[in-house]
Amino acid sequence: MKVTVYSCREFDEERIFRKYGEELGLELVLCPDAPEPGNLGLAEGSACVDILTSKMTRELLGGLRDRGVRYLVTRTIGYDHIDLEAAKEFGITVANAPYGPHGVADYAVMLILMSIRNAKRIIERTNIQDYSLKGIQGRELKDLTVGVIGTGRIGETVIRSLSGFGCRLVAYDLYEKEEVKKYAEYVTLAQMWKRADVVTLHAPLTEENYHMIGEESIARMKDGVVIVNTARGGLIDSQALIAGIEAGKIGAAGLDVVENEFGLYYYDRKSDVLDNRELAVLRGFPNVTVTHHMAFYTDDCVETVVRDSLTGCKLFLEGKENPWRVA
Repeated sequence: MKVTVYSCREFDEERIFRKYGEELGLELVLCPDAPEPGNLGLAEGSACVDILTSKMTRELLGGLRDRGVRYLVTRTIGYDHIDLEAAKEFGITVANAPYGPHGVADYAVMLILMSIRNAKRIIERTNIQDYSLKGIQGRELKDLTVGVIGTGRIGETVIRSLSGFGCRLVAYDLYEKEEVKKYAEYVTLAQMWKRADVVTLHAPLTEENYHMIGEESIARMKDGVVIVNTARGGLIDSQALIAGIEAGKIGAAGLDVVENEFGLYYYDRKSDVLDNRELAVLRGFPNVTVTHHMAFYTDDCVETVVRDSLTGCKLFLEGKENPWRVA
């Protein structure tokens, strides 16, 4: 049973892939590069292909289909980078490999704390031996209301973690959970914009919530609101975010994801001229912390997604029920 793995990182994933490949009895073809027309031949003879966050277009999916691929798994929770309609048309089953919620939840809390305490400015000043205090006075979480959008596994974990800081918690989700109600009050989005000092995003990207943070919603938020996004870049309209920061409406932002990040993360692009102007502008603000889609990246996560992505391949090849199938 053969599986072709794309975007396999030598420094952290390869050893784990080989371990689980041997345990599961799978023959692995490991490729360090993302799938593209020139390397689809590596999937010849593989019923299963394992990818990361590569944009899987109709063209690429058609090329995999032509080489006998019937199963595509992404080593991520989200799968909006895959053309699901094309996959269905080509008879390719799509699956994901969710990791535990704690890594992203911890990271979101970290970005909230960094934002309300002006950590970026403090670190930059310390690096040039500027030890002045003007402009870096922070706020304390106990005095703030934090709004959590999306109360799935990660959002719920964020709420549990934040409950220990003594802040007021409000939440929004289409499906309310009784466990969340022990710590947070469910509200409408209109109520959240009015009440939250901090808004943190933990929702999947869908057609319905694309640019849910935009010009209109920002205008309805509190002055000085802090926005944190560790979910998907498309949840925020970058132009509206920049305008809100420049106008002082948005007091700070912590962004682990941005729009149009495909092709940037996770490559060394320090000598390249990038075509993401919004990213360049956002990085330049002293009150905006930008990281490169790192919230998931822990030792537990790497082990989990490699193991579960290959286990899903094994279940598919054996015709067994697969808990990670999404389409």
